[in-house]
Amino acid sequence: MRKALLLLLITICSSFYVYGGKIYETFSPNGNIMIKVTISNGIYYDIFCKGNPLLEQGILQMRIDNQLLGVHPQIKKVNETTVNEWFKPVVPFKFSKIINHYNQLRLDFRGNYSVEFRVYDDGIAYRFITNKKGMVEIDDELFQISLPENSLLHVQQSNSFKTAYEEAYSHLSLQDWNQSSDKYALLPILIETENKYKILISEADLTDYPAMFLTAKGGQNKLSSIFPKVPLGFEEDGSGGVKIVKEGDYHAITKGIRNFPWRYFVIAEEDGQLVENTMTARLSESSSISDSKWICPGVTTWEWWNGATPYGPDVNFVAARNTDTYKYYIDFASNFGINYILLDDGWAEKKQNPYIPNKKLDLQKLIQYGIEKHVGIILWLPWETVENNFDLFKTYSSWGIKGVKIDFMKRSDQWMVNFYERVAAEAAKHKLIVDFHGSFKPAGLEYKYPNVLSYEGVRGMEQMGNCLPNNSLYLPFLRNAVGPMDYTPGAMLSYQPEMYCGNRPNSGSIGTRAYQMALFVLFETGLQIMADNPTLYYREEDCARFMASVPVVTDETISLAAKVGEYVIVAKRKGDRWYIGGITNGNEAERIFEVPLDFLDEGKDYQLISYEDGLNANSQAMHYVKREVQVQKKTMLRIKMARNGGFAAVLKKTRK
Repeated sequence: MRKALLLLLITICSSFYVYGGKIYETFSPNGNIMIKVTISNGIYYDIFCKGNPLLEQGILQMRIDNQLLGVHPQIKKVNETTVNEWFKPVVPFKFSKIINHYNQLRLDFRGNYSVEFRVYDDGIAYRFITNKKGMVEIDDELFQISLPENSLLHVQQSNSFKTAYEEAYSHLSLQDWNQSSDKYALLPILIETENKYKILISEADLTDYPAMFLTAKGGQNKLSSIFPKVPLGFEEDGSGGVKIVKEGDYHAITKGIRNFPWRYFVIAEEDGQLVENTMTARLSESSSISDSKWICPGVTTWEWWNGATPYGPDVNFVAARNTDTYKYYIDFASNFGINYILLDDGWAEKKQNPYIPNKKLDLQKLIQYGIEKHVGIILWLPWETVENNFDLFKTYSSWGIKGVKIDFMKRSDQWMVNFYERVAAEAAKHKLIVDFHGSFKPAGLEYKYPNVLSYEGVRGMEQMGNCLPNNSLYLPFLRNAVGPMDYTPGAMLSYQPEMYCGNRPNSGSIGTRAYQMALFVLFETGLQIMADNPTLYYREEDCARFMASVPVVTDETISLAAKVGEYVIVAKRKGDRWYIGGITNGNEAERIFEVPLDFLDEGKDYQLISYEDGLNANSQAMHYVKREVQVQKKTMLRIKMARNGGFAAVLKKTRK
């Protein structure tokens, strides 16, 4: 529950007429960020930071039932407030306590609609609010901004709305962007301005509404919104899925009395501020689950990536998706303190039937075995199977299943966005956790339904040799900066890119061993997956135990060093322990950092156990060294990372 400390009606914006319009200037609590809203023949806005113009000529409109909101607007009422509150998210991905401090401008217009702006010390958000009778048809919504000269855009692009958000990042100049009008940019998008500000754009509180995409079709140097239309007809696509064969000429039918999704801008002078930001959490609905004690974020094994083929000396059975193999995974999970095992594609006899396991798997026996070993079971399912068997949540709960991984949605129209929420609500009703795979990016559902622990929506390790550190280095600043991410790390066979030869069942990853270990600290998710083979984890037990021990929920997150796309080092605290994770790209042979440990408690000694790139990691990526030293608050920690390298550490108090 959010706890209000201060809610005052104050004069935080000055208004005056200019050029026939009315202007409102609203500042952030610290006075650095300002939005100038102009009401004339439309609703326009400009964004400034410390007096520097960042984004100009912003336009917002919405067409509802053929009525244009935001065109020749007539103000009825102006309300200016400041809010300073804090709340505790049920699943704290970055901070166990989040401060929500902003100045707000709400403009009510004739025609029963409003626009609400919030200005934070680290960004700006706005949304439409309507108060119309019955159901309404949303024909379109316009989000449009002009980009600063010499901007650089970091963005995923798709040729259609059918996407699982797994495209590699493109890095576009304004000229490149203007030439990409035939492509859709996926949120989030990151703008790097000439004066070195970073602007992260995304959305939050997405419910009963399609996800927003951006295009260059709005004109020279502009970002303009585009939305998937409402699907009206489907056919089988020949691969067991469905394809849309008919669409409406509108993108939503929804309640006339509602808040629409937030469109937000995180503004950062330092790159690490993007990593630390909590904007999605601050703009999303509070938990609708009254009793959330049963929600257990944690770590799970995963047999798909490694082919379900353990081959150690203790394997005296035929490895496959069968009872013996999954019992072996449960034993491994129990031994390493891992919360769950995940049964992926192949556990069921038919993908379309979620109740009958394959003939080699005694699922009820396996569930009972997991209960005895304190290891829960998560089942993989295609989304169509879930939709056609919505009572499976009740059935799985009665069996003792702990969660579901739902796959292959690859859409973000209104119907599919609503599917996500229906799944989250029904799963919560029966106390099941959810991992969305083949999904769009998170946009707040994970706070309204905190049993939603993760989303894929990322080019992760599943892409094998196409998952490169040079791409993954953008994730902490973009994709993971807006919500939890199912990247599936944990590879024990590590390669430099020119040496890569990993394929299932001997799957491997690009990046050093220390890089892989650092991902467990760096990447945020409520359900972290240890993707590799138990045989390799037993063989590399020290590394595996570190990865399994890194908490997925944290009390505090601090960026220690960061440069978008090049390197990032983060410290996270859980209780009185700190974890450090750092990675770098492949552009330099090595990078050396001197990192202060001034976040540690004064007068306390800590044991630092680190896993670092070895001398030969530039060629043999699996070369790492383990180091143990005593450190204090005044210590300067020297970190050296090889190309595509990493650094991972835990700090434990030795003197109370």
